[in-house]
Amino acid sequence: MSPEAKSEDLLYVATRGTEDVYVYSYPNGKLVGTLTGFETPQGECVDKAGNVFITNTAAAQTLEYAHGGASPIATLSDPGGYPQGCSVDPTTGNLAVADIGGNPSSSQGNVGIYAGASGTPTYYTDPDLYRPYFCGYDDKGNLFVDGTTRPSGGIGFAELPRHSSTFTNIALNHTIYWPGGVQWDGKVVAVGDEGDGYPNTTAVYEFSIKGSAGTLKGTTPFTDADRVYQFWIDGDKIIGPDYDGQYVGFWKYPKGGYPVKMLTGFTYPFGTAISPATK
Repeated sequence: MSPEAKSEDLLYVATRGTEDVYVYSYPNGKLVGTLTGFETPQGECVDKAGNVFITNTAAAQTLEYAHGGASPIATLSDPGGYPQGCSVDPTTGNLAVADIGGNPSSSQGNVGIYAGASGTPTYYTDPDLYRPYFCGYDDKGNLFVDGTTRPSGGIGFAELPRHSSTFTNIALNHTIYWPGGVQWDGKVVAVGDEGDGYPNTTAVYEFSIKGSAGTLKGTTPFTDADRVYQFWIDGDKIIGPDYDGQYVGFWKYPKGGYPVKMLTGFTYPFGTAISPATK
């Protein structure tokens, strides 16, 4: 890791092909470091201090790195699980990790919440959300989760309200073909659709949630991209990995369209997150 990394805003890119996480100055896009030693790194999230959490899926753990740090400062275990997406509650500092299940052929997945982003998790299960993929907290501490509803397919979306142990299943009024990332953009919940090979369906959809209903408020299309998984919204920009195109794109948000900037040279990039430098 370059010495100057700690004083810069940073973009973290998790790749499944090389099983590394590449760190860039943001928004300039200069490579400043490479984190190694992962077993299928996928989802990423960031807390208020700029610490970065990376799901190390095949190793059944989530690793925490200080902003610009070269080695983990904490390892959170998820025995028998396959953690994929994560999010930090801005109201409590709790870490939520979406776990697609311990046995992909039969096991019910869940969401593990680590109090204070440490220790062992408390698991929450939605019987109708068979494999949770990604999750995102809003500014009030409500957690939104997407995933599949059964082994053969079907896409589900749910909310774990703050202080609740029971999920509310939400009917979205727009089709999601395959789960992508989930993030609160400051006003609405942004839900990714990585497309799963369906032509021209890779996009992020912005939903207003009320009770058990999600109403579409806007669409951010990723023109000519395919399988943009875990994206990151930063004001009027959205950064995401084009898994099949093997680049990381910078798009206008919520306009979308063609990327205004691209970082290349990746092998199956999967997750992105921005960690701001401590002021």
